Amino acid sequence: MNSIAVIGAGTMGNGIAHVFAQNGYEVRLIDVSQHALEKAKATIAKNLDRMVAKDNIDEATKLSTLNNLSLHTTLSKAVIESDLAIEAVSENINLKLSIFKELDKNCRQSTILATNTSSISITHIASETERPDRVIGMHFMNPVPIMPLVEVIRGYSTSDQTCNTVFELSKKLGKSPTLVNDYPGFVSNRILMPMINEAIYTLYHGVAGVAEIDTVMKLGMAHPMGPLQLADFIGLDVCLSIMKVLFEGFKDTKYAPCPLLVNMVMAGKLGVKSGEGFYDYAESKKAEKISSQFNR
Repeated sequence: MNSIAVIGAGTMGNGIAHVFAQNGYEVRLIDVSQHALEKAKATIAKNLDRMVAKDNIDEATKLSTLNNLSLHTTLSKAVIESDLAIEAVSENINLKLSIFKELDKNCRQSTILATNTSSISITHIASETERPDRVIGMHFMNPVPIMPLVEVIRGYSTSDQTCNTVFELSKKLGKSPTLVNDYPGFVSNRILMPMINEAIYTLYHGVAGVAEIDTVMKLGMAHPMGPLQLADFIGLDVCLSIMKVLFEGFKDTKYAPCPLLVNMVMAGKLGVKSGEGFYDYAESKKAEKISSQFNR
């Protein structure tokens, strides 16, 4: 594999593009928004600068990584020569299905089609294509350049050859791939999201406050980040989408999203991306914190 197409220039898309480009692959980053593409490239450049400053890579690696990356707004033209196409858009099943139909139509028959979905059925996505044996899940973790795991999800019709190819490719990226089967939430989010949802219920029922809940899990359970802070980092809208997939997939009330989570998403309190979730990330609040530190 030499040519990689990444569809979606958001947080996950630019991270995936970064990792492939840094490892010598020709990467075509695709999005309908030119602004999103330029922002993604700037983010990648900033992250590379940080890596250079920490002596993790040299200046030559940074330049070659950026040279391996090209930006495109027309999917049909950008994916024609791709050996692997990875979809990394939002957790919207209809959007994903429409993208996979277009990929199936415009990619070579030999091209593997992967999705970075964190919960949606690979089998369902594959059923919309004429190549279900070459459709697979590649669930990268955020932030992609740092987190080692790639959850490789095998759909009902995914071939052994496709699984082996993606598994070995993930290793070449310096990642630790783990093969799982296609059930709602796979492994990562089937375990993680109910924990986050239960933490939200704990707040909803008044058992403890936000900081207290996170402190218990960090200091008592050795979690690097509390579940409510992690939910803010993931995005509360993403958490809600995944909980809905779990609830619809298993028809079990233990996966029902907490009403507080639903209301926060409806109110636009999505976490870091919106500036407020369980914590306040507004620039004014950051300035206040910095000021208070200097005025002690």
